[in-house]
Amino acid sequence: MTIIARRLAGHAARGIVMVFAVATISFFIIRNIPGDPMAARYQKLLEQGMSPEAAERATTVMYGFMPKGTLWEQYTDYIAGLFTFDLGVSVTNPGTPVTEVLGEAAKWTVLPVLAGTLLSFLLGVVMGVYAAVKRTGKLGDLLAISGSLLHGVPQYVLALLMMAIFTTILAVLPAGGTADILFEPGFNAGYIGSLIEHATLPVLTYALASYGGWTLAMKSSVVTVLGDDFILAAELRGLKRSIVFRYVARNAILPLFTILALSLGMLFGGAIFIEKIFNYPGLGFLLLESVTNRDYALMGGAFLLITLAIVVANILADLFYTVIDPRVRSGGEVS
Repeated sequence: MTIIARRLAGHAARGIVMVFAVATISFFIIRNIPGDPMAARYQKLLEQGMSPEAAERATTVMYGFMPKGTLWEQYTDYIAGLFTFDLGVSVTNPGTPVTEVLGEAAKWTVLPVLAGTLLSFLLGVVMGVYAAVKRTGKLGDLLAISGSLLHGVPQYVLALLMMAIFTTILAVLPAGGTADILFEPGFNAGYIGSLIEHATLPVLTYALASYGGWTLAMKSSVVTVLGDDFILAAELRGLKRSIVFRYVARNAILPLFTILALSLGMLFGGAIFIEKIFNYPGLGFLLLESVTNRDYALMGGAFLLITLAIVVANILADLFYTVIDPRVRSGGEVS
């Protein structure tokens, strides 16, 4: 069996155990959240103007799918449902399967977060290299300080700043939503342009929130590689600095690929505060709504989706690292 096959089998086995563990833990934690979800739903329907009798009937219908019996019987039914991809029915969206709700929300999270993450990664890597090479000069100090400041600012603060600047002060971008209702959804210029316009602020916020971390990580990695023996040997042999620089960047970026893959796995969790501030109906926004409405099935499904995405990302990161690093392919230790 090859090294890649062994690694894949090992990751798959650990991934199955992790998904099972998260499903078990989330099941018992969610069902021990203080408060009665049926009472909360009943009260919300009353606030919307329903009569007590109608609210009671609607609540019974909404929660009619919930497993009966003891907590252990509910747990066994829940685990059995996982094997058939049956995560239950959402209370937040009555009558709609959880898998369908998650799929609808995922499309609004994946593209903006993916674009923001990749943009911040590319900029952070380039700026991190310059920050390391120019670390004794003013440019290196400026890049390091800007990276530290952005890395330390919470995401929701950046989102609020972006909202204030671009929707209020400059008023050049929409404040929220996914697209203008004037355009018919479909593959047409007006609708696509509106999608891009509404996604601009979330993408920029994601990028700014991650940029500082990538810059600092790349700078630290480059500084470490610059001290390796092969760099000194290359310089002593008279190789051009550009060639040496290319070797430095290529070796320094290797550890960051693993972090990038895991970051892409985390994108399925969305950024709750960013999506809430921009009223962007992604997975983070959905997770927050499911907690507010005590939607057990939807909460459990969201946690499972995040876990599964991280497991898959970890497997892909390890396989990718095996391909690009000959030391791993040969079975050697990675420094």
